[in-house]
Amino acid sequence: MLDVKFIRENLELVEKSAKEKGYKIDVNEVLKTDDERRKILVEVEELRRGRNEVAAKMKGGKPTPELITEGRQIKEKLSEKEQALSLVEKELNDQLKTVPNIIFDDVPLGGEEDSVEIKKWGENHAAGVDHLDYAISRDWVDFERGAKVAGAKFYYLKGELALLENALLQYGLSKVLEHGFTYMTVPDMVSSKVLEGCGFNPRSSEQSDEYYIEGEDLAMIATAEMPLTGYHMDEIIDEDKLPLLYAGYSACFRKEAGTYGKYTRGLFRVHQFNKLEMYVFCLPEKSKEMHEKILAIEEEIWQGLGIPYHVVNIAAGDLGAPAAKKYDMEYWSPVNQKYQEITSCSNCTDFQARAVNVRVRRKDGGLEFVHTLNGTAIPLARALVVMLENYATSEGKLKVPEVLRPYLNNREEI
Repeated sequence: MLDVKFIRENLELVEKSAKEKGYKIDVNEVLKTDDERRKILVEVEELRRGRNEVAAKMKGGKPTPELITEGRQIKEKLSEKEQALSLVEKELNDQLKTVPNIIFDDVPLGGEEDSVEIKKWGENHAAGVDHLDYAISRDWVDFERGAKVAGAKFYYLKGELALLENALLQYGLSKVLEHGFTYMTVPDMVSSKVLEGCGFNPRSSEQSDEYYIEGEDLAMIATAEMPLTGYHMDEIIDEDKLPLLYAGYSACFRKEAGTYGKYTRGLFRVHQFNKLEMYVFCLPEKSKEMHEKILAIEEEIWQGLGIPYHVVNIAAGDLGAPAAKKYDMEYWSPVNQKYQEITSCSNCTDFQARAVNVRVRRKDGGLEFVHTLNGTAIPLARALVVMLENYATSEGKLKVPEVLRPYLNNREEI
């Protein structure tokens, strides 16, 4: 979330960024609530001073009836005002959660169609094999039995395709470890505090993607970004310990609400999949540099796999609440003859860190919020789509990219 002081001092910028992102908010209502909070806080602090003065007078002797009465009255008023303060602080906190992060100056304005291609790699293939038809023909995937046990868009991976998924994970993991990331497995559920701290506030209730656990303050994670955001919650990190680089592997659960009109065939968009996610806690002045580093790692991974792609600077109207800037990598689909999203990476500045209270202690003793960034290393279900579309042969075999062979007993095809 944004600092209410920052909102007050940058009202026009905050309103403009929210509008460009497509969020309808009333920033003046936020400031009105903050004014009320500040007014009550002054009254609370004054009553606390009065309570302390009465307590000091009571020391060293028997208090007078008048002093006892005054102390009791102050206590009652203080209790009332503290309760009011707690309520208005909660209201302000709820309102702040609806205000999205500001966007960087180099973010394109407009909707999804206004995102800007900034680089391209590889030669686009002219033809490819439909991944779902091919996987079914090899008995590598089973959506029918997945639907029988869990519902539509759940599936089983079998045989060589499951082994290929593992090879992709091992390859992606080797690359992030080369770049200094610490590998982590993470909880597949998070509390509402962590979920809200990540800033995944949908523009409408119909877009909520999370599966909630009935009777528990828990939700299934949509990405390892969620538990990694909360990993250092309520902690202070010394400046010389930053940056902290984590690579989280997890299952991801998504309702995929609000996907009408998007490509959903087979494994491309499902309710459960596995993913290796990069996450960074860093100094504020280093976050733009770290954003470029994460993108470079993603490019290195997909260049190693020999997959043509382009990189897009995402337009403001297609950014979520937490991101100040986001890159998407989109691979060339030879089947659909267009670019389709495979990875993304976002700079969330201090938006998430402020919500989950992760700060850095500077060498001079000062405290400030860290910046957080995230980026996809390997989204395994979609990675399988990419592999099948690009490497399936007319002879019914699948060529194995050289970088994956060490994880598949050095087989050149499966």
